[in-house]
Order: sequence, then C-alpha cells, then structure tokens
Amino acid sequence: MPKTSIRFFEDTPVRAVWDEESAQWRFCAVDIAEALTKSKNPRSYWNKFKSRNSELSTICRQLKLKARDGKFYKTDVLDESGLKLLIALLPSKKSEVFARWMKNRETSLDEKSKQKAYELFESGFVDNIEVGTAKGLQQIHAYLFGGLYDFAGQIRTVNIAKGGFAFAPALYLGGALAHIEKMPENTLEEIVEKYVEMNIAHPFMEGNGRSTRLWLDLILKKNLKKCVDWSRIDKQDYLAAMRESVSDPTDIYNLIRGALTDEIDNREIIMKGIDYSYYYEAEE
Repeated sequence: MPKTSIRFFEDTPVRAVWDEESAQWRFCAVDIAEALTKSKNPRSYWNKFKSRNSELSTICRQLKLKARDGKFYKTDVLDESGLKLLIALLPSKKSEVFARWMKNRETSLDEKSKQKAYELFESGFVDNIEVGTAKGLQQIHAYLFGGLYDFAGQIRTVNIAKGGFAFAPALYLGGALAHIEKMPENTLEEIVEKYVEMNIAHPFMEGNGRSTRLWLDLILKKNLKKCVDWSRIDKQDYLAAMRESVSDPTDIYNLIRGALTDEIDNREIIMKGIDYSYYYEAEE
C-alpha cells in the first residue's frame, strides 16, 4: 500500500503520495487545482487545463491514490518543481497564498509535530505507551512535541481557558487526573466519557487535542478492538460536539460511534486519522 498524507488548504484536502523511486513526496494535481480554483468538477478542470498546457503533461507522473469511492487509481502527481509550475500557471488569486502555505508546511511547528505522530506509529514506540493513564498521555505528548515545546510531556502548573471556558484549575489537576485514570473503560459510552473528562482537564499548555485523540484510540484498540476513522468526522461537527460535551456528551459519542472501525492495524486509516486530527486544530 502506498505511503500517503493529506494537507488541508482552506478546508480542501490536498493528497500527497511518497514516491519510493525518487524518495520524495508528490502532490495530487487535481487536488491542487480544486484548492486554487474551487472548481465543482476539479478532475474535468485539471484534464482540460493539462491539455492546454502541454508542459504539464511532461512533468506529471502517475501514482496510485485512494479516491472517494475507496478504491486506488493512478492519479497525476507533481514533485516540488512541477508544483511550482502549476501554481504559476493556474489562474487564481490564491496562488501566492497557496505557494507560501506549501513552502511553510514542512517548517511549521504543527507539521513537525505531525511528522512525529507518524513516527510514533512507524517506529513501534506506540506499543510502549501506557493505555488509559495520565502517564500514557504524557508519553504521547512528549513524543509529539519533544524539542518543539519546552513543556512537552509536562502537566501544566497554571490555569488556562479557551473560548471563554476555563479548564480544570491547575491546583486540582493532579486529583482530576487520578480520578480520570480510575474511570472504567469497558464500553464505548464509558470510554467516551473518560475522553471527555480528559479534555475538560486539559493537562498541557498546548497540544491537548492532538495528544488526547491518540490516547482515545489506544484505549479503544485495547478494550474494544476498534479505533476512530477521524476522516469520517467533519471538523466543524467535531469542534461543536466537543464544546457541547462539557454539559452533554451525546453528540461527540454519536460522532465517534459512527466513525468506528475494526481496522486497527490499517496503516492508511491510522495516518489519515493523524492528518485529520491535526486539521481539527488548524486555525480558520
């Protein structure tokens, strides 16, 4: 199965596939055309645009990417130089913004952390993480943000709030985490309740959502032999459900239940789940 990744430009997914022969990422031309033009039929748009610009045909390769129907098809992909040419040729007011976004994607803190999330699974270190404990969550956070935040893996000692909501006071955070650890994990309802409580605790200064979603998946895998296919949960639906979960976890429970899969060792689902998890945290 090919190694793939997804980046998001203004909510439009841009797929990439690893080219083993040249040892580099190649980017889906159709997705780039959609991101820059917002065409309702991006595949047709790309084919016509490519036929009018013959130089694009000479620099495109075809590698297999998964389509919306779940099947893999040979798809036009471009390397870095081809990407720059396409951006220059496409008639779009967003070309410069897109070019900057692509240039910064590998150097941003978020992208570096996402690469660490990939490595967490690729390296097998994930198998050493305690499941369902505060220590296990600290292990995940330390791996994702080590070298990026000086507080990676450390429980916060100051109070924080977001969107007008104050998370668990630092003074009582130790007790809150001890309580969460003891919460049962036998059913989906219990696991989601535990996940919601950990979100309310928000034990780190930054990076709570990304760490806690991985923590949740490890609990689901251990106890239910399931994990969440996060690509099946809309970003805005997720954010709204998590805000509501403070008083009523019904919506986030239903979203998670509807996105469960038993393909717990499927590399594509795991990696795509990381892509979407980081997408949830991206600024609008």
